[in-house]
Amino acid sequence: MSDPTSSEPTRVLLVDDHDLIRKGLRHAFDRDPQFEVVGEAGTTAEALRLCAALSPEVVIMDLRLPDGSGLDATRELRKNNPTMGIVVLTMYAGDDQLFGALEAGASAFVPKSSPADDVVAAARHAASTPNAFTAADLAEAMKRRLAPSGPQLSPREGQVLKLLADGMSVAGIAKQLYVSESTAKTHISKLYEKLGAANRAQALMTALRLGILEPPDKQRF
Repeated sequence: MSDPTSSEPTRVLLVDDHDLIRKGLRHAFDRDPQFEVVGEAGTTAEALRLCAALSPEVVIMDLRLPDGSGLDATRELRKNNPTMGIVVLTMYAGDDQLFGALEAGASAFVPKSSPADDVVAAARHAASTPNAFTAADLAEAMKRRLAPSGPQLSPREGQVLKLLADGMSVAGIAKQLYVSESTAKTHISKLYEKLGAANRAQALMTALRLGILEPPDKQRF
């Protein structure tokens, strides 16, 4: 855990396989005198090696890396470093990913679509209270997980779900609903978020399991 009264900056390790994302994060952290980026890694193996060598106080961990899962690396780091702050970053910010980060021992969960300042804020939380999990959508995700009736879809989201089940493309869904492709993508994204899914297959499987979508072989006469 970082000492807030210390004059020494909090040491940060950036882990992401995209150089552009690491550069953007480094720039955001360099603007904040509380932090010092001491290293960068593009794989889980490199992340674990640099953690052992550099002893960072906070790790920004991408969820998907070329040689393995960021969640597995988070579990490994948490097991060996109980006071380390770990912020999980992900492109796919569904409920499954959020609760996966929580269960792996992360300190915070931030979608990559968030501003870089949100990552810095999460790192500040992780440095001061590494064992208290935070995520912007945590309360809503908990409600969705605990709700016995499952997620509540709007009529439009219900239409989108059926069209996805029919195998329609984004362009096909947009045409069917008389909306732009951008609007169709927004509806699909909201649907995935409510179902805690990262893609079409996960969304359809979850909807079937929750009884929101009827099995394809169930015919109505």
